[in-house]
Amino acid sequence: MFRPLECFIGLRYVRARAQRGFVSFISLASLSGIGLGVAALIVILSVMNGFESELRTRLLSIGAHASLSEPSEGLADWPALAARVAAQPGVDAVAPFTQLEGMLASSNSILRPVVVRGIVPAEEVAVSQLEQLLTVGSLGDLQPGSQRIALGRFLASALGVGVGDRVTLLAPAVEDGRLTPRLAGFVVSGLFQAGVQEHDVQLALIHLEDAGRLRGLGTLPESLGIRLQDPLAAGQLREALQRDESGLQYTDWTLENRSYFRAINIEKVMMTVLLMLIVAVAAFNVVASLTMTVTDRHRDIAILRTHGLAAGRVARIFIVQGSILGIAGTAIGVALGILLAANVETIVPWLEMTLNFRIMPGDVYYVTEIPSEIHLSDLILVPALALAVAVGATVYPARRAAAVEPAEALRYERP
Repeated sequence: MFRPLECFIGLRYVRARAQRGFVSFISLASLSGIGLGVAALIVILSVMNGFESELRTRLLSIGAHASLSEPSEGLADWPALAARVAAQPGVDAVAPFTQLEGMLASSNSILRPVVVRGIVPAEEVAVSQLEQLLTVGSLGDLQPGSQRIALGRFLASALGVGVGDRVTLLAPAVEDGRLTPRLAGFVVSGLFQAGVQEHDVQLALIHLEDAGRLRGLGTLPESLGIRLQDPLAAGQLREALQRDESGLQYTDWTLENRSYFRAINIEKVMMTVLLMLIVAVAAFNVVASLTMTVTDRHRDIAILRTHGLAAGRVARIFIVQGSILGIAGTAIGVALGILLAANVETIVPWLEMTLNFRIMPGDVYYVTEIPSEIHLSDLILVPALALAVAVGATVYPARRAAAVEPAEALRYERP
């Protein structure tokens, strides 16, 4: 089979036993370094993808995907508005709610800030998964006038209360243009675990009518929660509702939680940069290995040059040799990375059992297993970056090889 001369000689140099064992060691070290760097990067990015997906799932389960609000006066004709919103393309369900902030006190005189969400249980189940998140009690316990409240598990723990205990809610209300505090007593009827610290530490649920009285809105809801068939289509709904219902405030899960996902993206970039340093160190080994090979092959280079091989073609011989190391290391790294990333949920428990150490304590990270999600884009980007670094590392040794003068190289050679 026909092969270009540069590839033929480059492959021979890779297969040939080096004249110095140290050169072989450096080549092996560079190949291993590239492989480990690529594998580590694929595993780390896959785990972060898994965490991002898990976070998105939990954020979407705790509330509606989008909402329309009138905080000052409430939604006077909310059934008609709900019908118009439900008629929008991609809208799955609509439910009313009211949200207010205040302070929650227990009988132990412990005070904690709280975000209270007033809901209609029968309608809330259509727009969120709050019912499934309750570990004790049911949303059906939140009846109008029953003065029942469901708390996030960490909020209840901070207050030192459980089901059946009484708590007091202090919430601000506006009356005649003045801010007036209102007190209301509630009985804890349920506990929930959302898996997101912001909600488990601060969120409480009561009935919509109880929240309306505290806000001074009566039975009117402050907002409409909207569930979408495709949560990623929130931007399209935003454009439609801002055009048709311009007098109301619109928000959605992408706007409310963008800081979470921005932080994850920044961490991904930083981890990519840091782990690419492993590949960069391996690339320096490629430079050292090829430079020593050029020194060892001075006589061969000189003979090739005297037979008419151009300097550029000589350079390409060593680019081929270095690229083969880069390709081999990258291929090994991709295979190892996919293998590890696909089995993270098996490997981590084995490590925890072997080391007798919990890598992911559930009370800190809200997850007991490390999630992993391999993305095709990562399997393209990571090898591409590694190959670019490895091939770039061949430029200096290749230029040195091209600069070898045949007469100078052969001057002291024995005939």
